[in-house]
Amino acid sequence: MRFTPQFLDDIRARLPVSQVVGRKVALKKAGREWRGLSPFKDEKTPSFFVNDQKGFYHCFASGEHGDIFTFLMKTEGLAFPESVERLAQEAGLQMPEPVAQDPKVIDQRQRLYQLLETSARFFQDALHSHIGRDARDYIDKRGLKLETQATFRIGYAPDGRSALKDHLAGAGFSIDEMITSGMLIGGEDIATPYDRFRNRVMFPIRDMKGHVIAFGGRALDPNQPAKYLNSPETPLFHKGHQLFNFHHARQPAFQSERMVIVEGYMDVVALSEAGFEETVAPLGTALTQDQMALLWRVVDEPVLCFDGDEAGRKAAWRSIDTALPHLQPGKSLMFAFLPDGMDPDDLVRAHGKDALEKILSRARPMIEVLFDRAWTLGDISTPERRAQLETQLIAASSQISDATIRGHYQRELKSRLWTALRQASQQAAGNTDTGRQRQRTPFQTRGPAQSRYEQNKLPGGPISASASLLKSGLVAGDGASLPHREALILATMVNHPHLIEDYAETISALELTSTALSRLRDGLLSAQAAEKVLDRPAIRSQLSKLGLDRVIDQVEKSITHRCDKFADPETGHDEVEAGWRHTLELHQRELGLRNALEAAERLWHAEESEDAFNRILELKQQMDRLNSADPEPTVPTSGETGTKQSDAA
Repeated sequence: MRFTPQFLDDIRARLPVSQVVGRKVALKKAGREWRGLSPFKDEKTPSFFVNDQKGFYHCFASGEHGDIFTFLMKTEGLAFPESVERLAQEAGLQMPEPVAQDPKVIDQRQRLYQLLETSARFFQDALHSHIGRDARDYIDKRGLKLETQATFRIGYAPDGRSALKDHLAGAGFSIDEMITSGMLIGGEDIATPYDRFRNRVMFPIRDMKGHVIAFGGRALDPNQPAKYLNSPETPLFHKGHQLFNFHHARQPAFQSERMVIVEGYMDVVALSEAGFEETVAPLGTALTQDQMALLWRVVDEPVLCFDGDEAGRKAAWRSIDTALPHLQPGKSLMFAFLPDGMDPDDLVRAHGKDALEKILSRARPMIEVLFDRAWTLGDISTPERRAQLETQLIAASSQISDATIRGHYQRELKSRLWTALRQASQQAAGNTDTGRQRQRTPFQTRGPAQSRYEQNKLPGGPISASASLLKSGLVAGDGASLPHREALILATMVNHPHLIEDYAETISALELTSTALSRLRDGLLSAQAAEKVLDRPAIRSQLSKLGLDRVIDQVEKSITHRCDKFADPETGHDEVEAGWRHTLELHQRELGLRNALEAAERLWHAEESEDAFNRILELKQQMDRLNSADPEPTVPTSGETGTKQSDAA
């Protein structure tokens, strides 16, 4: 029996060799390695070395060499599956069912590696051929040297539905292999599979060994809905487990003891060319636990470098929420914010390497950014609201699993809060009946939310309605009376009736909070039962007969966000279905949280326990995060995943 290479790599990424070896060997830091007495041979002078960055140990006295699995097998007499199970449990990973050594499975992975390598060479050749002129013009405008292009193996995917498919077929690969690799889009409803990447500048994504496992593509057509596009999940590629450029960046990062994380491919390429070779990027997602484990394997405090706008701050806050439960002694994140409206590439080209170096040198610790988030969005105009702010900070720090770190966070957050409150009180007293300018509030990052806060923060000052109250039907009028996510689900069904036929059981069981939308849902189901041909005009006619025109008008008026585009009548089948299913999943998740919150509140009224109170806070935080997520599209065409949307064209 064997385990998949991906599963073994996940364990290695989460457990430094020094952590596993250190339980049996007293290790001392020796430069960039660890040193101790050999566990395999009696000795007085240490000749046993551990290298976390490279992921192995080596004993010069005995010649023993290996990784964490080998170490347990050699020192505890465990069989390989037993060592995997032991370390998977320590890493917090669920053990998969062991897979048999099926030659077909092994051969499939090798074939996919070969197919993706062939694709990378095809894209590189296309870039430097006559069909790659527009792509070369784009790259030249970004100022990338030929050496940089070669290092990152940048290429071009020709504009056409079968250019790559024909090339791979000529190289002996089957259509099934092309679809499995993610290079073709295919399925039961697609008669002729076609190239996923078309008319895009291509960036190969490589694993820690340098193998091409996926691609990211930047559209050259400004009207393309997905500006950046990643390969889908495949047997080789799991985007939450990988970092773009990690295989190149880890050695420079280990040497400099700094890893810089930016948002997009071009930022990584440009910064690497400018001398910041230790730069990586997540692959179109917020930073994940597995990606943090990779980073912490190389450096203790990687620096997340975000654009200085509102979206950049929200991305930083999401990273904090992901990181808090997994903080370890000595392991955290730092945050560097760029001037508003600039990304790292812009900054370096406009002001030089030193400008970015200065910003990175002033990177802020996580606790400072966490406090600023609560303070910026908070309100201290009454004792009750000040108490609420303190409760929010305690709840955030309660997510930290490590008891020692959690205690330090809670003490420091309370200290920061009382210092800030005292300064605000002093400012209020000092500004009474004087024309002096107010002292700067304890923020380092300013924005619209802070400005609103400063208007309302002083005791006795004006108090505005909360964001949640302003969005509610109590004060917003008819235009806001329909829950947006529920309205979006129904609008998509009205404009794309095939969903009703394909998901009739799911739709009939759908729980809706709006009575009007429940009536519309029932009308759609009855129309589906009455009509032989289910198209949009027939559906609208049936709904009109049922007196639902006004509800439909309300639904259509409530769809205003850019990320709601999949609901439009002209949108393609794959994008519609992916967007609708995603929205349905978010709605069901919100309903689950709401039901859990009601149960927690009933428990609180029954016993008034601290556990019940903390559970209420936790659930409210989860609902806030779900409902305040950035409204950028998350489901591009054909299920493809867009990455950074703000790269300069």
